[in-house]
Amino acid sequence: MSVQAAQRPRLLQAMVDAFRQEDVRRKLLFTLAMLVVFRFVAHVPLPNIDRDALEQAFEGNALLDFLSIFSGGALQNLSVAALGVYPYITASIIMQILQPLVPSLRALAEEGEQGRRRIQVITHWVAVPLAMVQGYGQILFINAQGADVVRDFGFQNDVLGTFATLFTLAAGTMFLVWLGELITEHGIGNGVSLIIFGGIVATLPSLIPRITTTSILTVLAFAAGALALIYLVVFFQEAQRRVPVQYARSAFRGGRMYRQQGQSHIPLRVNMAGMIPLIFAFSIMILPATIASYFVNSGGWVGSVANFFVDQFQGGRGGSGTGWYWLILFVLVVIFTFFYTMVQYQQQQIAKNLQRQGAFIPGIRPGPPTEAYLMRVVTRITWAGAFFLGFVAVIPFFVGLFTDVRALTISSTGFLIVVAVVLDTMKQLEAQLLMRNYEGFIR
Repeated sequence: MSVQAAQRPRLLQAMVDAFRQEDVRRKLLFTLAMLVVFRFVAHVPLPNIDRDALEQAFEGNALLDFLSIFSGGALQNLSVAALGVYPYITASIIMQILQPLVPSLRALAEEGEQGRRRIQVITHWVAVPLAMVQGYGQILFINAQGADVVRDFGFQNDVLGTFATLFTLAAGTMFLVWLGELITEHGIGNGVSLIIFGGIVATLPSLIPRITTTSILTVLAFAAGALALIYLVVFFQEAQRRVPVQYARSAFRGGRMYRQQGQSHIPLRVNMAGMIPLIFAFSIMILPATIASYFVNSGGWVGSVANFFVDQFQGGRGGSGTGWYWLILFVLVVIFTFFYTMVQYQQQQIAKNLQRQGAFIPGIRPGPPTEAYLMRVVTRITWAGAFFLGFVAVIPFFVGLFTDVRALTISSTGFLIVVAVVLDTMKQLEAQLLMRNYEGFIR
């Protein structure tokens, strides 16, 4: 009781302290204002839309429901922000894959902050055509579900109107990316992650009517599972392997220099990649259905293959497919977890920094042996993080097998994204408070 009683006032006091600080309060209010702007944009529809046909297209379609939830409901409204920030994320994936392969990009990555900014600009340019391609595929797919949701769409019908619609979708995506970068620069937290977070949270109230149609026992069991999942997410997000480090310090005493030994540790996180592998994997898994939607009305074997991909991926989204979708998703999550973890680890250059500072790991020689040792440790602990993220990704498949709660089949991924963003934002707010000699949220 004493511990809980002490924690509650401390948490409330930390919130009060955050709002007392003018600069912290300004950052918090700026972040909230940008999220409000995002929600307004998510309700600005594209021109020339048949609302009745749009509702018919979304009725009972698991794939469109999934995409709409991760766009914050913008796709269901077919707004200018219907694509969300996922084309930009796909462009980021492409750039990170190309950096080790293209010498010019690798040289830019090694130039420090200036090189990273140039890569960021290239990523923005790559995101624009990707947004147009993804928008074209999604509208074709939506039109195939209903009777011309977007009227006269297609280059064979209205070239100028089609280009205008695609440019509008690309502009909406880049506007959201700009809002996210403003949040990162002037607010609290990672802006792009907060945009995704805001979209997921905004759609949660719409799931309540669907939940109430199920039995009380099923809802209670699902709520208990959700709490357990939240606990696991927090546990794996905060779990870390602490590698002991010793370093030598020089001190002058009585006109003479003495060498003193100090001890510290390197915190290597089990889930160093965070929620990024899930976003990467889902962004990649959108592409087959999007590309196949171009050819669903084609005849012959092309149309058959296209319909096969659309049916398989749409069924997988709802948890009622053959399981191939979820198996591929699991493998992609594991691969992206290792890929992004290694990218993050190599950028930190821990072994070089330790050698430069005169520090060493007990029993390990500095230089290449330290690099090899740390790589082994990171690889071993990443297996746990990778399989956990894969497990989180495929939970909806098993939920769909044993229950009829279709409304919540995306909740596992949503929980991970929401909890990860909340933890990251709280840590940044914690740092802001500690810089001003206040106690933060985390002891």
